[in-house]
Amino acid sequence: MKRLLVSAALCALFVSPSWGALKNGDVAPDFTAQAAVGGKSFTFKLADALKHGPVVLYFYPKSFTKGCTIEAHDFADSAENFAAAGATLIGLSADKIETQIEFSTKECRDKFPVAADPDAAIIRSYDALRVRPNAPDAVIADRISYVIEPGGKIIYSYADSAPQKHIENTLAAVRRWHEDHKP
Repeated sequence: MKRLLVSAALCALFVSPSWGALKNGDVAPDFTAQAAVGGKSFTFKLADALKHGPVVLYFYPKSFTKGCTIEAHDFADSAENFAAAGATLIGLSADKIETQIEFSTKECRDKFPVAADPDAAIIRSYDALRVRPNAPDAVIADRISYVIEPGGKIIYSYADSAPQKHIENTLAAVRRWHEDHKP
């Protein structure tokens, strides 16, 4: 009975939405990564992107998997809304740049970049590493979205293995920030 209760509690932790590993007010770790948009690679620098407004950084487990493809499609469908709110959008996973080049075109629909972090250094710095009990050595990101304000602080974080609320929640956070910072 005790084992059953522990198992149920652990399952609740992994399936229910929660706040991301880094909290509001935390300084977002700066990073530079190889990224791709529209099938072309480039170097993405968080510090440079923040000069133009807030950044929505979303971590996802693996390109071309069901949930990650749904999330990429939904972010692509809303990319213009993020741009209209003054935000830069970027996805990031532990996939290699070659995979991200293809994913940026096929699933992100050339609308926003995805970055490669095959050694998971950025993923770890954002406490976004997903440890899987059946494959503890597998390096994948958890599904966590952050909104980072131009000063480099996290103003919103959201973690949920289901992709559906990430777009709605981060766009709302960007719009709130924008409203609070009108001249």
